[in-house]
Amino acid sequence: IQTTNTFKYILLFFLELHIILKRVNHEPREGDVRLFGSKNVSEGRVEIYHDGKWGTVCDDNWDMADARVLCRQLNFPGARSIVTGKDYGQAPGPIWLDDVNCKGTETHLFTCEFKGWGETDCTHKVCINVDINDSTHSLDHSIGLSDFLGQIFDDGNDCDFLIIVQSPTGNKQEDGTPEIRQKTICAHKMILSQIPFFNASVGISTITVNLSLTCQPHFTSFIRYIYTRKMDVTLSSALCLHQMASNFGLKQLMEDIGRLFSKILPEDSTFHNQVSFYKYAVETKDLVLEENCVQYMAWNYQNLTRSPAWSGLSVGLLRALLTRSDLVAPDEYFVLQSVERWISEKGNSTDLETQADLLGRIRFPMIPAEKLYVIESSSPLYSTHKTMYRDNMLKAFQFNVLLFSNLTKQKFGKENINYQPRIYTAEPWSIILDQTRSKSFSTPVHNSLIFKDTVKRWQANILMNRQECSNHGVRCESFPVAKLTPQSYISKSDIFFRNRVLLVCQGQYVCQIQDFKSNMASISANATQVLPYPCPDDQFTYQIVVTPEYV
Repeated sequence: IQTTNTFKYILLFFLELHIILKRVNHEPREGDVRLFGSKNVSEGRVEIYHDGKWGTVCDDNWDMADARVLCRQLNFPGARSIVTGKDYGQAPGPIWLDDVNCKGTETHLFTCEFKGWGETDCTHKVCINVDINDSTHSLDHSIGLSDFLGQIFDDGNDCDFLIIVQSPTGNKQEDGTPEIRQKTICAHKMILSQIPFFNASVGISTITVNLSLTCQPHFTSFIRYIYTRKMDVTLSSALCLHQMASNFGLKQLMEDIGRLFSKILPEDSTFHNQVSFYKYAVETKDLVLEENCVQYMAWNYQNLTRSPAWSGLSVGLLRALLTRSDLVAPDEYFVLQSVERWISEKGNSTDLETQADLLGRIRFPMIPAEKLYVIESSSPLYSTHKTMYRDNMLKAFQFNVLLFSNLTKQKFGKENINYQPRIYTAEPWSIILDQTRSKSFSTPVHNSLIFKDTVKRWQANILMNRQECSNHGVRCESFPVAKLTPQSYISKSDIFFRNRVLLVCQGQYVCQIQDFKSNMASISANATQVLPYPCPDDQFTYQIVVTPEYV
């Protein structure tokens, strides 16, 4: 009876699914890489695509720097170790690369130093095993389903429905037809009969599914999830499993993997995976994932600009970052310099109209006055976009010295985003509270030049328990909580303070930003208020940021 009820539950579950299967098979491009000859996704013969053919890479002088570049190109988070000389069988193609020498910051293997395409003294059986740094996150949607269903799938006993998975390798066979890598999964009609795509209920006993070669190793786990509703998701499998869940209509799985991206995003300090996830989100029109990726990169903008992924950012992603007021940076001059560097590194690949559009998204009135004076002499793009720079610098100088003049008051309205600050962390606008959970500090009452010497004093505290809250005369609903109290009063009704507390995980990345309301900001990470991006063991410091706005 228990078994019968379990299968009824499964059938009811599948009645809610809407199945769509459409995988786009990507043709290999010049410089693409892959691991071949192993069932393990994290190892194999390293091959690279050149001149229309897949060929191998020799392991002479291969080291961790080379492995990091390979992993980056394969969208893996990184490599822990390498083993050379393992035999993955005879390779049919040429040996394309030998004596590869990477710095470790390159985005593609073929941009590293090497002898020359096809110049080698290696044999085909010299290969590389890369131990991928790939964390695992478990999902469990099983509710009351027992694990015996997973055992049924694993054993394959009495299976009566074949799923043939085909993936093009990118190679050509002797007759010129594409080479296909194929695997067969034997499943059970009773499990799949309620899924329209499989047509298992109308006498069909075999079906063919087309997947990319990258995603094929993860398809068995995906089918097993249909039996057990349990799955382990890694960084290297997340994109494939998310897209399978989307295409097959498994909404809960898709949403939970989408939420897992929040846990995965901080794991890659190179930002290559964050950029890849953003690109995937745009392609699949996943607005939630897209916002998640852009928000993380905006909160960690300074680290992003210093990462190997910076120069490879698309115009669309950079534009999306520059529109955000929650972008965290030392100051607006830093933002300007980072965009100028991005444009300079792109060279002639970015047309003048696109350059002007990006530079026009800099909030020049927010640039500190002392740095406005050096733009003309220091900017590498000033002479190219002289009119744009001059117009925006004029607005900035007006904002600094005429802010409250009746002649210009209407020009600085809230509807104009150029006059709205981002989250600026340079002195004197922020302080860090770590071991010392109480500090006093001072800031100007506004960042415009006319208020440079008008000082406002603040007292910042991190309250860890109910007793500390009581001692400060406040009631706290959760802990810890940040308290930021003005110690001096400035009578200026046109200025509003939008202050925040940033949680910086282990000094490496911003994992949460909270606004102060009535001088208080809850920063708890308990079951009811989860951090947007997790921090191991809640090992974070608190950065208090004061942000005056003209209203």
